[in-house]
Amino acid sequence: MIQIIDLSQEIYSGMPVFNGLPEVRMTLHATHEEWNDIKNSNSTTPSVYKLELGEHTGTHVDALNHMSIENKGQSIDTMPLSMFYTEGICLNFSTKELKELITIDDIKEACEEYNLKIKKGDTVLLYTDHYRKHFGTHNWNNGPGLTVEATRWLGSKKIAAFGVETMSPGVPKVTNKGVHQVCGELGFTHYENLINLHLLIGRGRFRFIGFPLKIKGGTGSPVRAVAIFDNNKNV
Repeated sequence: MIQIIDLSQEIYSGMPVFNGLPEVRMTLHATHEEWNDIKNSNSTTPSVYKLELGEHTGTHVDALNHMSIENKGQSIDTMPLSMFYTEGICLNFSTKELKELITIDDIKEACEEYNLKIKKGDTVLLYTDHYRKHFGTHNWNNGPGLTVEATRWLGSKKIAAFGVETMSPGVPKVTNKGVHQVCGELGFTHYENLINLHLLIGRGRFRFIGFPLKIKGGTGSPVRAVAIFDNNKNV
């Protein structure tokens, strides 16, 4: 039996975004009443919404050209689709506190906890329980994050990507810029603002899918990220 677990945030007006990024606005553009020329209706039935949002909204993936100026030209539409359709594992860092760093030793211990191995081409998801604890609070932007050294270590494993529940893969103003730069340097990427990672812990390997929109020249894209478990066969 196949089980699909949704790992994606809802997109809505006023939702949290990383400091300085475009706010999300969702406005009614057209209604069925307008289309059907219904006058003085007591109800409004949406037929089209207008969305205003940045590429790095909600659950999204970064393009390599977002990482640093050295990655100019490596936009989201140029990245191979195989980077977004991979095997995946989820590691447990739920004891991490606000702004606490995730180290190489932490990752090794998390792999040992459930006898997991990081393979070439994997997407490695980092569960911190930060979403359930702090989404919508003043601490939402104070989540745990990777060290630069741990990011480089993950990259040395030739993974396709890693993913976090937080708004940034590193701790802002501590390691976040360096984490991005290492991803660009080593040619792998990351997902931000994932949810439901607690549902993946202790269940082994799964199929991960996080396809981006085909934005010409884009520096990233919202995704509908999912984890798929198929009990009838191996991933």
